[in-house]
Amino acid sequence: MVRPLSIPTARVERLRSRLSPRDFAVLASLNRVRLLSLSQIRRLAVTDGSPRARTRRAQLMMTRLTKLGVVVRFSRIIGGVRAGSSGYIYGLSGLGQAVLSTDGPLGGRRRRVWESKPYFQDHMLAVAELYVQLVERHREGTTELLAYDAEPANWRHFTGAGGELVQIKPDAYVRIGRATTEYSAFIEVDLSTETLPTIQKKSQRYIDYWRSGMEQQWRGVFPKVLWLVETERRRERIAGVIGRLALDGQALFDVGLLDDGPQLLSGTDQRGAAA
Repeated sequence: MVRPLSIPTARVERLRSRLSPRDFAVLASLNRVRLLSLSQIRRLAVTDGSPRARTRRAQLMMTRLTKLGVVVRFSRIIGGVRAGSSGYIYGLSGLGQAVLSTDGPLGGRRRRVWESKPYFQDHMLAVAELYVQLVERHREGTTELLAYDAEPANWRHFTGAGGELVQIKPDAYVRIGRATTEYSAFIEVDLSTETLPTIQKKSQRYIDYWRSGMEQQWRGVFPKVLWLVETERRRERIAGVIGRLALDGQALFDVGLLDDGPQLLSGTDQRGAAA
């Protein structure tokens, strides 16, 4: 059972004194995307040395952070068996939240530990992978990562046609800079677990939000809504759903494969871009 967590200030201060800038960077990344695999942590935080040396250093760092209690380690099951140390995934603990001086989701109380079903872990790791790829491209100078807001910081609210409060909950909100152009997008990562009627309902909600004008008033532009999927067949099916939406709203959407996400986010389509 999840319980609110109260942590003595003195303990938090002692922990902070034992953490390096790299440790803090890892905790901040976990706070942003919730879960990261060891491989993703290595790519984000351990960027020098041979691949083997980087993996070993990442393992040692995460073992130490786990023992300090600022992260929680889960053993991911792949293909029905545990994947060993390379299959570990990590989340920020309540103590880790305290070290970062951050609150729980939506500003709530910090939590001791949260776990999730394998599907939600896979989904969060897929969303995190896009973040890791965007950070890598930023380092390379290919594109500039201006903003990456994960849930719940990226949630939007607007008033529906009947006066009700409506929410949209993207997996991420991203702003990318390339040359003199800025691109923005709401990201929806689809692992083929939702029905097509659910996809249609979500997409219609984005159209309703676009028609409300609230995002344009706030940001000056409405972001592209980018559905990212695992297979070409799934891409075609979601594209078919979008093709049945109102004509004026269809241009809000793109559908692509997960591996192509970073390229799609910095494409040449001017909708969702502000010069």
